[in-house]
Amino acid sequence: MPDASRLTPLAVMILATLREGDMHTYELMRLLRERRDDRLVPLQKGTIYHTVARLERDGLLEEAGVDREGNRPERTTYRVLPAGHRAVEEWVRAELPQIERPSEFRVALSEAHNLERDEVVALLDQRRALLVASVDEHRSGLEGAAGRGVPEQFLVELQRQSALLDAEVAWQDSLRARLADRSLPWGLAEIPDHIRQKHRVSKETTP
Repeated sequence: MPDASRLTPLAVMILATLREGDMHTYELMRLLRERRDDRLVPLQKGTIYHTVARLERDGLLEEAGVDREGNRPERTTYRVLPAGHRAVEEWVRAELPQIERPSEFRVALSEAHNLERDEVVALLDQRRALLVASVDEHRSGLEGAAGRGVPEQFLVELQRQSALLDAEVAWQDSLRARLADRSLPWGLAEIPDHIRQKHRVSKETTP
């Protein structure tokens, strides 16, 4: 299996979406856009088709069939393979604890539901240790600069970053608590069927 760390965020999102069910590329694009995943990764048509082809070449997904309705062009339906399932999990597992790659972290967080609840809690704990160390570093830097008489106007960016880190720790602690006490439903198995169907674009609804 290809090294999961080499997957692009878009590739991870495509594989993760196909874990929900087989679909053709047009349906896949529509579903990603409906969910506003363009907030996380660019969703250009050509890039998506290229990524799907590369994932198929790498043995992470495969053709599940070809369908054609009326005079419309044939559409190839894809399914994720076991190696693709593992690749998603490995990528999320690697990126979720990190603090130096915010774009990758956002995608990992959006796909964290592909991991078991307890594992996500453990990974967030790893990330918290890094966040706290960064908070302490920023706080120490601000205090040192103030002690040296550095004008505050030169420190506003550092102050902003320090405030963002404090907010990040508080938000993550809240998420972790809800995961740990199980007040936050987690994984597809804990989503009611009628809610799951509401947020799934079926083949019949695609033009």
